[in-house]
Amino acid sequence: MAESVVSFLLDRLSSVIEEEVRLLSGTRAEMEDIVEELERIKAFLRVADAKEDSDPQLKVWVKQVRDVAYQIEDALDIFRLSHSCYHRPGCHASLHELSCIINKLKARRRIATDIQGIKSKVRSLSEGHQNYKLDVDPGSSKVQKHHYSQGDALLLEEADLVAIGEPKRQLIKLLMQEGGDARRQAVAVVGMGGLGKTTLAKQVYKDARVKKNFKVHAWITVSQSFKIKKLLRHIVEKIFKVIRKPVPEEVDRMDTNQLRERIKKLLQHSKYLIVLDDLWHIDVWDVINHALPNNKGSRVMITTRNASVASASCMNNHSMVYHKEPLSPEDSWTLLCRKTFQEESCPPNLEDICRCILSKCGGLPLAIVAIGAVLAMKDKKNIEDWAAVCGSIGAEIEENDQLDNMKRLLYLSFSDLPYHLKSCFLYLSIFPDLYKFEYMRLIRLWIAEGFVIEKEGKTPEEVAESYLKELLDRSLIEAAEIATDGRVKSCRIHDLLREIVVLKSREQNFAAIQKAQGTMWPEKVRRLSIFNTLQNVQQKRTPSKLRSLLIFGVEDSLTEFSIPKLFPRGLPLLTVLDLEGAPLETFPKEVVNLLLLRYLSLRGTKVKQIPSSIKKLQNLETFDLKHSHVVELPAEILNLKRLRHLLVYRYEVESYARFNSRYGVKVPAGICGLQSLQKLCFVEANQDNGALVAELGRMNQLRKLGIFKLRQEDGVTLCSSIEKMRNLRSLSVSSVEKDKIIDLTHISCPPQFLQRLYLTGRLENLPHWISSLPNVVRLFLKWSRLKEDPLVHLQGLPNLVHLELLQVYEGDCLHFKAGGFPSLKLLGIDKLDELKLVSMDKGAMPCLEKLIIQRCRLLKKVSGIEHLQDLKLLEFFDMPNELIKRFRPDGGEDHWKVAHIPEVYSSYWNVGGWDVYSLEITDGESTSQQGTTSAMRRLEPNILWKA
Repeated sequence: MAESVVSFLLDRLSSVIEEEVRLLSGTRAEMEDIVEELERIKAFLRVADAKEDSDPQLKVWVKQVRDVAYQIEDALDIFRLSHSCYHRPGCHASLHELSCIINKLKARRRIATDIQGIKSKVRSLSEGHQNYKLDVDPGSSKVQKHHYSQGDALLLEEADLVAIGEPKRQLIKLLMQEGGDARRQAVAVVGMGGLGKTTLAKQVYKDARVKKNFKVHAWITVSQSFKIKKLLRHIVEKIFKVIRKPVPEEVDRMDTNQLRERIKKLLQHSKYLIVLDDLWHIDVWDVINHALPNNKGSRVMITTRNASVASASCMNNHSMVYHKEPLSPEDSWTLLCRKTFQEESCPPNLEDICRCILSKCGGLPLAIVAIGAVLAMKDKKNIEDWAAVCGSIGAEIEENDQLDNMKRLLYLSFSDLPYHLKSCFLYLSIFPDLYKFEYMRLIRLWIAEGFVIEKEGKTPEEVAESYLKELLDRSLIEAAEIATDGRVKSCRIHDLLREIVVLKSREQNFAAIQKAQGTMWPEKVRRLSIFNTLQNVQQKRTPSKLRSLLIFGVEDSLTEFSIPKLFPRGLPLLTVLDLEGAPLETFPKEVVNLLLLRYLSLRGTKVKQIPSSIKKLQNLETFDLKHSHVVELPAEILNLKRLRHLLVYRYEVESYARFNSRYGVKVPAGICGLQSLQKLCFVEANQDNGALVAELGRMNQLRKLGIFKLRQEDGVTLCSSIEKMRNLRSLSVSSVEKDKIIDLTHISCPPQFLQRLYLTGRLENLPHWISSLPNVVRLFLKWSRLKEDPLVHLQGLPNLVHLELLQVYEGDCLHFKAGGFPSLKLLGIDKLDELKLVSMDKGAMPCLEKLIIQRCRLLKKVSGIEHLQDLKLLEFFDMPNELIKRFRPDGGEDHWKVAHIPEVYSSYWNVGGWDVYSLEITDGESTSQQGTTSAMRRLEPNILWKA
């Protein structure tokens, strides 16, 4: 972790040395000396970071390095602040300039003095690391890590009879199945630490049928502190032991290639099963893979926390990857009672508390077993002791020796992270427990914090996305919400893993959380998140070096939100201010004095106006006003040349039928001068006589563009601008009014990377270029009112996953032809007023999983549903009773066509009120309900036209 801080600092120091050529004489040389010393320290830190927990003295040294790095960063930012002067009009301009010059001179003298002191500290630290005899190889990417004993993983043997039957059966089936492929295959068990992967694999490995099927079988535990040569030698020794032959003496003298050849020779005539338990890295797999012969029917079983390792080992054959899931609530309860009460039932007075504790475990068997062992030692009559465990799981993990195995096992995943991911992962400690953090919000925060290392040819957003993907692959976070096109919308972290992260964050003074009266944080804390209320903020302990302030779930009235009142000494170094969802009605005026601010979010607040003084925030990169009440941006927004994300729009639901209005924002002329913008949505185009639309073509960095209130006469100009946006991924265009035409037919070369397209307004003809979009995955058409069947032009889109059609077609028949829509998973058809027939040929939409048809009042027949063998959900909403009756289980003539579908929902809405008649078919069972039905509630999350 200290390495990541130093690396970030080195990048900043290098840029400062290049930019600030007018530093006081000698200061530049001093800074270059500091850079050289820090480079030497960095190589040592890569090893020290991994070993600090086992060496108290080393831990102190690493903390000192971290503190000095922070001190340098603070000095640099204070110096930057002294250079941030703004010219004010009027007679006092010259006085203001003079004041700025004086301040700059003072700042230069101060930083010169500071750097002298810092240089002395850095040199002392550099000399200090010589006291630690660590094996440092600056050119090596391999790091010695702590490793845990096999006994830690097998602690879960206690859970081997809880819900292990079905996973065991499935794994054995994968190992034993015979296929036409003559090569051996790999089977991977993947999941986060503590899920019981080793326990499951061990049960399969010991199974009599498995042992009988393979002539040679060996279990290899891949230590995280691996060395390839030693690992290969271990495999050779294991195989010799299995075939009951002595290990030749020359094995100890063999090099890597000789060991691999010996393994091949030993196994070349055998049907074998090799288990590689706890494999962490793809390069280790590559080495072992080339050492194992491709004998028919042989298997390699792998357990890993890393989805990338699982995928690579199985050659991207997802059917051979088994994802180990957490225990269900019922199985979790069984396991907790077994461990805590030794087969007895839970006493009634403890049941609520035990279920509370269990909720913290999130179905993680290792956690349930470990915490159960702690609870088993407590007096069942002293309910206060049990309640204390529930209320302070984090403290229990930190202080209780019986939870040490679990803590070390979960901590391994953190310690294995490359340095650039450690800060990113620790950052998750600032979010509340059980919190679902939005994917893109986290990416923008990481960039603002400076965690993202630039890579040539990639935007910071793309690099940050690769970071998130790696955390997902390593099972350190999991996807909470996934869009129909496969994009991860939000993530979460396992509650106990979060507790480990919070402990590490607190230990390293990385971040602090204020959620209760009396909570203390260090004076030099760099990040602070406040939960629920501002009443408990300790004004006497002001964190003057604070870099980030985030507020969650605060319900206090923030009408007069004032940073000076909360933090009397101010927050001059603040770079991130996230007030999302706060009950804030006016723009906090002190915010414009936070000159280093990179990230400002007022999302979901009631703020209506942005002051002209916003121009002072010239370091701002993200300005999030989504779902606020801002309808117009001041001209001074054009001063923010570093803006990358400008989000200003909101939705308002118009009716219970889940349709909504989207409100955009008026932007000043010249907005296209913000050349760094990645996202611009949604801006009103019916202003400046089309000047805005014409200028959009200059914004060639845009990834997402939302245009609102487009006039017909501006269509040609917009088409010309869109053709120049070669990086565009998402495009949304809406007409001025529901019956007004949007003319987008004049595009001859659409953006090749376009993935999401949303068109709202009348179309005289479906734009021809849509059918040539190879990468489009989501397509929403609304109010198009086409005379020609749009399916003819859309059915060939190879990667289209989600298609929604609302008032799109005025014909009476939709025909889905065989071979059309090869990748489509969700289809929505809504308010096609003339539609009478929907027919689907066999072979059409082979991947369709959800079909939603609603408000097509004349629809009489839907044929071909029986061909949709992957269909999991069918919904009819506000449809003719005659159609619904055809599919009812009590005599409907077409019921047999939907019998294979797990869930069928059909409802009739009485428009005059809220009464709903619902037919609900789930696995062949039918129920009818009155009132707001579960079928209606089920529809609510699928809000149309949400880009």
